[in-house]
Amino acid sequence: MNAVQAAVEVFLKSWAESPDCNKQGFVRLAEGVFGKEGVVLEFIPRPGVTYSLRASIPGHNRPLFAMIDVIEDQPRWLSVCFFGDLVQDPEERGAFVPGGLLGEDARCFDLETCTGEAVAYVAARVEEAYRSATAG
Repeated sequence: MNAVQAAVEVFLKSWAESPDCNKQGFVRLAEGVFGKEGVVLEFIPRPGVTYSLRASIPGHNRPLFAMIDVIEDQPRWLSVCFFGDLVQDPEERGAFVPGGLLGEDARCFDLETCTGEAVAYVAARVEEAYRSATAG
């Protein structure tokens, strides 16, 4: 286990289970980036604001390909963002956010309740962003 995974584990131990399944949703999405070839992860805790897991590919023209944020609220919820041109959104579930990710257009998916189906849809976007980022 590397330092980022250890920090995420410490965070998860402090997060109580809840009916919205957002902790489980975060775990599933995080598992989608842990261990991927060539991926560098950064975990940025800002207690009281967000806990941000950022996935990047060194040498890619962008500083990251996915940002999985836990938003501190009651209950906590997830916001998963990508650069707008790295993912498609065939069901138009995400929000287009002009300049929303490091000053560039973004596609963000807010999960206030992590149903299995909603997490699977966003997990597919994570995989798509990874493929786009590693393609060139």
